[in-house]
Amino acid sequence: MAEVPVNTGDRAAQGGAAVRGAAAAGVHGAAAVRGRSWVRPRLLAALAALVTIGLALCVRALWPATDFAKYTGDALYTVLLACLCLLLAPALAARRAAAVALALSWAVELVQLWPDVALLSARHALARYVLGSTFNAPDLFWYAAGAALAATVLAPLTAVTTPGKPR
Repeated sequence: MAEVPVNTGDRAAQGGAAVRGAAAAGVHGAAAVRGRSWVRPRLLAALAALVTIGLALCVRALWPATDFAKYTGDALYTVLLACLCLLLAPALAARRAAAVALALSWAVELVQLWPDVALLSARHALARYVLGSTFNAPDLFWYAAGAALAATVLAPLTAVTTPGKPR
């Protein structure tokens, strides 16, 4: 294997063999990281998204028109967004995916304060599902609860898929 010069600071003065070994391992490790397949993390994120959707549908079916179903749905909405973040960017840590999902959830809730969004939601079913219809302050808390749940539940999925990478 060809030797690669590395700026190792004080370790360069300690001895050439140890430095050359570390440099070779570092170059080999970088090639392994570049060649990593993101198929498995994406499959896990897609599976988690499907489980989240299934759970949300079960809650709605078992407890229709209750506050429990509504607020559970709010939390699961944020969990689903975190799963979708991991699907799009599998290198994200679960905490970061949950933070992005929380920011998106809060943004969607706050945009409901704008009167044109309520009008759009009243006219189009898809807009109502994505944007909601009316602002509800307690939803902000339940989105945060969903983000905490997402960070906790998705952490093992992201830790397994990217070993050795600091988060």
